[in-house]
Parts: sequence; C-alpha cells; structure tokens
Amino acid sequence: MGKQRVLSGVQPTGNYHLGNYLGAIRNWVEGQSEYENYLFVADLHAITVPHDPKQLAADTYTLAALYLACGLDLNHSTIFVQSHVSAHSELTWLLNCITPLNWLQDMIQFKEKAVKQGENVSAGLLDYPVLMAADILLYQADKVPVGEDQKQHLELTRDIAARLNHQFGKPDQPVLKLPDPLIRKEGARVMSLADGTRKMSKSDPSELSRISLLDSPEQIQYKIKRCKTDPIRGLTFDDPARPECNNLLTLYTLLSGKRKEDVAVECQDMGWGQFKPLLTDTIIESLKPIQEKYQAVTADKSYLESVLRDGGEKARAIANQTLSQVKAALGYSLPL
Repeated sequence: MGKQRVLSGVQPTGNYHLGNYLGAIRNWVEGQSEYENYLFVADLHAITVPHDPKQLAADTYTLAALYLACGLDLNHSTIFVQSHVSAHSELTWLLNCITPLNWLQDMIQFKEKAVKQGENVSAGLLDYPVLMAADILLYQADKVPVGEDQKQHLELTRDIAARLNHQFGKPDQPVLKLPDPLIRKEGARVMSLADGTRKMSKSDPSELSRISLLDSPEQIQYKIKRCKTDPIRGLTFDDPARPECNNLLTLYTLLSGKRKEDVAVECQDMGWGQFKPLLTDTIIESLKPIQEKYQAVTADKSYLESVLRDGGEKARAIANQTLSQVKAALGYSLPL
C-alpha cells in the first residue's frame, strides 16, 4: 500500500495570516511525510470577486514562496498553480452538467457572500464549489484538509462524485474516488484579533484584525497592543463569555508548542499587561524563520519558477488521466 494522497489549496489574495498558517499550512507541513501531497495556489478561485490582474500575478508568486518558507518539502509535496493545469476548468464544466442548481444555491458561503455583493454577484461565485470539487476529484484524493467552515464544500464534492459514479460508473468500478476530510480540531479556527467570535480573515477590511505572516516585529507589537481584550484579570480557556481571551491563549499555545494544560496554569493569574508582551515575543520568534526563508526564496525567482514548472508537470499527468476517465465514462471519444 502506497501513501494516501492529500489535496489542498489556498487562494492568492494577499494578507496571508496566522489563521492560514495555523489552520492549514502548518498542518500540511507537520503531516507531509505521512502522505503524498498535492498543494496548489488556487488562482482560479481568486477571480470570483473583482481583482487586479497585476496583483493576482504577484500574489501567486508570494503564496508559492510562502508554501516553501513555511516548510513544505518538495520530497513530500508537489506545489503547483491551479490555472497551469487546464483540466481543472474542463472537469468543472463536465461536473456542472450533472450538479443540480439547488445544491449550489444552498451553500452557506454563497448566501453570505451574495448578500454582500448584491447585483454584482457573479456566476463564478455560485459555481466555485464545483470548481473546488474538480480540484479535489482530479487527483483522486484520499484526504482533504478542511476547517469546520468548509466541511459543507467537501460534502458537496462527495455528493457530486457519488452522483457521477451512480449515473456513469459501475458498482464495482467507480469513476471517481470519494475523499474524506482531514480535520485537526486544535487551531482549525483562528479568530479575529478585533472580534473573538469571527474567524481571522484576509477579507476583513481592518489590518488590525490579523497578524500577517510577513508583518514586521513592530507591526506585530502594535497589533497585539491594540487587539480586543476584556477587563478581567486571570486568563482562562473555553469561557464563552471571553472569546478573545480563549483566542489569544490558543494562539500562544499553538505558537509556543506548549500543552494547553501548562498554558492554563502559566497564565491563570496574569493580566493583559503581562500576557500581551509574552504573546508578542512568541509570535515574532515563530515567524522569524518563515520570513527569513521567504526572503531567500523570493531572491531567486528562477528557482521558484522551476518549482512551479515541475509541480505543474506532475499535476497535469495525474489530472489529465482522471479527466480522460471521466470523459470516457460520459461518452466522449478520446483523442487518438
């Protein structure tokens, strides 16, 4: 038995923050030797909202460099850009034609984002869960790392795959593999520094709501000084009335590498004036090696381009094979 295959991606939309790192990328790094990993820059997903073409290109390279800076090892992980593999777009169309419209209209994230965009909402925003399904199914992934807020998307992916298998496959010979979620509970949801009840987000208009991976020590210190807290002395986990306290303690736990039980004892009598400098120093030290590696990677653009070129070739080999299987099952004649 070979290693199970893992597939995941992040949109190149700037402001990569501790939530992206602790909720996704660090988990990929820590478990990468256990799996065969295909990890991509999701640039097709990035245009479901208005975007700047020049910024999209720059952000694509930034994110790829951060993948490497955060510790992804090319001996275990294939890194590529989604749009470099045309099978993502082609399989999306094929899956569109078997996906009921009401399945997409029921997606929670579409409902939330459509309200914000109003009349400017695009068909791409409605349809991007099908693109996400194509991303996953192309690589016949066994596991997909997802946060709790994206479990619905993976369930849709499984439903689409099951529908195609039922309509066009054979009981003993499915066309597509149904993937399972890979969820790490601790750190799966890092919350905003401005509101401990909301997830830390790249789309939040306030820079003070997040710590970006490339923030300077001065920026980190300023943001932690300004982050929302409460007037209660003594810091505790898991108090529903103190979401910010729980979030900041969780950040400290994850970045310090200490056990939750030990942090609870360490911080139980602290005030914010004592804890915030401790958290600030911990964040700065945790991000220092990432930032140093990022500077080294981006200083050699030819190396980064070679990584993406090689990753694209490996990804296309697998994706095109799956696409051919789907097209054959649907009745398309394949090129001679």
